Amino acid sequence: MKIAVVGTGYVGLVAGACLAENGNDVICVDTDAAKVRLLQRGRIPIYEPGLEELVRRNRAEKRLNFTTALESGVRKSQIIFVAVGTPTGEDGSADLKHVLDVARDLARAMNGYKVVVNKSTVPVGTAARVRDIIRRETTHPFSVVSNPEFLKQGAAIDDFMKPDRVVIGAEDARAAELMKELYAPFTRTGAPIMLMDCASAELSKYAANAMLATRISFMNEVSNVCEAVGADVDQVRRAVASDRRIGPSFLFPGVGYGGSCFPKDVKAMLRFASANDYEFHILRAVECVNERQKLRLVTKLQSHFGSIKGKRVAIWGLAFKPRTDDMREAPSVPLIGALLHAGATVHAYDPEAMKVARGIFDSKISYADNGYAALTGADALVIVTEWNEFREPDFARMRKLMRNPVIFDGRNIYNPEQIRAQGFTYFSMGRP
Repeated sequence: MKIAVVGTGYVGLVAGACLAENGNDVICVDTDAAKVRLLQRGRIPIYEPGLEELVRRNRAEKRLNFTTALESGVRKSQIIFVAVGTPTGEDGSADLKHVLDVARDLARAMNGYKVVVNKSTVPVGTAARVRDIIRRETTHPFSVVSNPEFLKQGAAIDDFMKPDRVVIGAEDARAAELMKELYAPFTRTGAPIMLMDCASAELSKYAANAMLATRISFMNEVSNVCEAVGADVDQVRRAVASDRRIGPSFLFPGVGYGGSCFPKDVKAMLRFASANDYEFHILRAVECVNERQKLRLVTKLQSHFGSIKGKRVAIWGLAFKPRTDDMREAPSVPLIGALLHAGATVHAYDPEAMKVARGIFDSKISYADNGYAALTGADALVIVTEWNEFREPDFARMRKLMRNPVIFDGRNIYNPEQIRAQGFTYFSMGRP
């Protein structure tokens, strides 16, 4: 199939590369000329395992191209994915400016029947707004489809190539059949292609992310109760997860969720529910719990030291999760801000997010070349992101490097008894 993808951010680039990998001819369009030149050389501006190799391979096979010329991309394609950003506005709603601008521009470039696919995460009613804009700008036939993405950063290639399900909101049979044909190679193992109306498809993405965010915040609350009553959250979690009605996913306590999806989508769902005269009380609580949880470790440090003024704190992990360099809404950001405000100095390390961190903190903190270097003279180690390389370190070396062998583990990656046997004072989340 001939496909255009407008927007080469995280979603657009992953979608374009994966669609090309299955033999489609894909043109990715972006207004950022510097980014397009970078992509044309087979280099990508984000970290996502496997993505750079996928881009290079499909560039070499001439199935994947990058351009700034929207009109050319639209005219050469039958299916056009819109994958531009929908940032959070001041009132918490999704800002649709880029989506609606692209709809207007691609309508003016049409030269025949096109299927316009909203791949961006957009509130209910966006497909209808896009349809109205295109209808005003062209006499060519077209269809508007909602096709939300369900990609996890760090595992996005597998998520696209082997999806749990494909959700397609389509109002006419022609567009539905084309989308089913496009996704058929990705669903040969039996994953369902779910056809529905556009409004339901749009809401499904928000509902899924809101549910996962709710599970995380709920388990963080349970963890805090465990600390108050002397229970062990690991044992509680296993008991809860063994219930087939609940299952084990997203039940690990920690320092809160972050990233480009959960915080933004929770805010947007709260906003469009409110705009339709419904107060979503559970999600409001989920958001509040999450913001408090990001500072939970600071409270633990202050409780242990009395004052952290003048203390040297090592941070392991800056990205909001492993296998990405994304620090959007990462718990590390408010945590480090609170440490600096309290008078501590911070020495940080992350395997992938150091460049991003420098853009956020500049010279307010210092940056280590590796995890051990961050520990030199440290009064405490705070683990924020559970990168695999942090799971089996040389504890004897760590103890020698640190001024005070104290660990605050925000992801419960160590066994409390074993770590204390190594000579560390150890604090974790929800465990005695």
